Amino acid sequence: MCGIVGYIGENSASPILLDGLKKLEYRGYDSAGIAVLDGGRTEIVKTKGRIADLEKKLSERAPLSGSVGIGHTRWATHGAPTDENAHPHKGGNGRITLVHNGIIENYLYLKNHLIRRGVEFVSDTDTEVVAQMLEYYYKGDVLETIQKVISKVEGSYALGIICADCPDRIFAVRKDSPLIIGIGEGENYIASDVPAILSRTRDIYRLKDQEIAVLTREGVAFYDQELEPI
Repeated sequence: MCGIVGYIGENSASPILLDGLKKLEYRGYDSAGIAVLDGGRTEIVKTKGRIADLEKKLSERAPLSGSVGIGHTRWATHGAPTDENAHPHKGGNGRITLVHNGIIENYLYLKNHLIRRGVEFVSDTDTEVVAQMLEYYYKGDVLETIQKVISKVEGSYALGIICADCPDRIFAVRKDSPLIIGIGEGENYIASDVPAILSRTRDIYRLKDQEIAVLTREGVAFYDQELEPI
């Protein structure tokens, strides 16, 4: 089962994401990656293999300095364990990046729909379909875009989403796959399970099906599938 972790705060996101992913190794995985948002730029580093391979890859490049990010350990379902199929995945314009746990059952139908409209894919995953859909339908409002996309998706999902146009937020939504919100002081988290963030906070909220959470450094807002505040 895949593992998700996300962080927004004042500290460097990269080491916090790596630590969280290590705490989720018990779930099993064959690739790992992180995406860090620094201002309006998203940097992605991912690789097949172990988290140690990801750490090595990170050490061979300039440090990721942003304080907002998402990370993932993947257990291959759709697509072999390769660098291209590892998460995070982004849309074609590079604005929206996400991690995903679950299985999108109608991904082939949705993928063919996008291909007919000129969208080009770089992986074999069902996850990239969701990233490309978010990018395709995005008109400036991330919440409305998430609402539209999840209404078209069939299957299970826990999604952690960042957008270059909103560098001070993480978006999260789930259906039939676990996702928790961790509440800190001046920092907040998403994770698949408590151990990923237990060393940083004991205050959590278990996101309910089709609830959408918007995390900032200062707090968390929750919305139902009609985008009404909870």
